[in-house]
Amino acid sequence: MSDKAKIAVLVSGGGTNLQALIDAQNSGIISSGEIKLVISNNEGAYALQRAKKADISAIVCSKKVLGSEFENTLIEILDENKIDIIVLAGFMCILSEKFTSHFANRIVNVHPSLIPSFCGKGFYGLHVHEAALSYGVKVTGATVHFVNEIPDGGKIIMQKAVYIKDDDTPETLQKRVMEEAEWKILPLAVEKVSKEIKG
Repeated sequence: MSDKAKIAVLVSGGGTNLQALIDAQNSGIISSGEIKLVISNNEGAYALQRAKKADISAIVCSKKVLGSEFENTLIEILDENKIDIIVLAGFMCILSEKFTSHFANRIVNVHPSLIPSFCGKGFYGLHVHEAALSYGVKVTGATVHFVNEIPDGGKIIMQKAVYIKDDDTPETLQKRVMEEAEWKILPLAVEKVSKEIKG
């Protein structure tokens, strides 16, 4: 077991992407890595229940409580657990350069658009899909990329396109982008990075 990359998933809410990763691990799509830890900045996150059900250690690390010590505590927890890869799965905190450079090329994020479209500061959640629809693009999708100090600025690992329908709302588009793109490419990208780290 020890030859697998140790994965930590950072979450803030429902944890649907976390669930996609757990399912991918159970079905063998992720075989070079293993989810060892789930960390949430929100003690009410349903993602923590998902971790519990899957028998994965879960920790709450609240920015509100820890203030300026938030990132230091996070780094400490990740280092103590000898984490190889960090997956941001709906983690609603912007991480500083100090954090991202400490784990350079080891932090992976999924973003609900085809970067470089509709990304960067302010583009998260439904805002991304609202922007895609108001702009009138015909194709959107999801991107898995490495995280650096620039929001959505790291090297792209994988992308998948999703066609926009005439009657799409931000909510229906969000759901389809998750189901058709995010939940498919995030596990594949995590497996790819795990394999490279352990290669």
